[in-house]
Amino acid sequence: MNSSSRSWLPALLAGLVMAGAAIILLTMGREPICTCGVVKLWHGVTNSAENSQHLTDWYTPSHVLHGLVFYALLHWLLPRLGLGWRFLLATMIEAAWEIAENTDAVIERYRAVTISLDYYGDAVVNSMADMVAMMFGFWLARVLPVWLSVLLFLATEALLLLVIRDGLLLNVLMLLWPVEVIRQWQAAG
Repeated sequence: MNSSSRSWLPALLAGLVMAGAAIILLTMGREPICTCGVVKLWHGVTNSAENSQHLTDWYTPSHVLHGLVFYALLHWLLPRLGLGWRFLLATMIEAAWEIAENTDAVIERYRAVTISLDYYGDAVVNSMADMVAMMFGFWLARVLPVWLSVLLFLATEALLLLVIRDGLLLNVLMLLWPVEVIRQWQAAG
C-alpha cells in the first residue's frame, strides 16, 4: 500500500477522534443538545444560559482561530510531517481542549474569573461544531497566504472585542491570569 492510497487515513482518524470526544463528553454528563430542546444554527446572546449550547455562537470564530494557530504551529514544529497527519494532531488538540473546557474545574474557573456567570459548559453539539470550526480554520490557513491568515486573525479578534468584549487572546488571558480591570470592562458591555 503506497502513501497516496492511505491519504484518507488521517481524515478518518480525525472523525474517530471527534466521535471519541463526543462519547467522552456525554459520559462526563454534558448535555447532547441545549436543554431548551432545540438546536439553533446561531445563538448570539453571550450572557445567557443558552450560550455554547447551539451549533454556533460568538465564540465559534475563536475556534476558527484555533485552526489558524494550530496549522502555523504544527507547520513550524513538524514541517516534515504530512499535512493530513498535522490535521489529525490539530483535531486531537482541539478535542482535548473541548474535553478539558467542559470539566467541572475549568467551568468553575470560567465562572470565577470571567464574566461568564451563566456558563455551565458546552452542549456536545456545540463542542462538535467548535471542532468543525477549528478544521475550517486549519483549511483556511492551508489555502490563504500567511499575511491574509494573520490579517484574518487580527480582524476576528478586533471584531469579537468590539461586539462581545472577548476573544481568543483575552479569553486565554482571563482564564490563566485574570485581570480585574478587564473583567470590569467586559461586565460593563
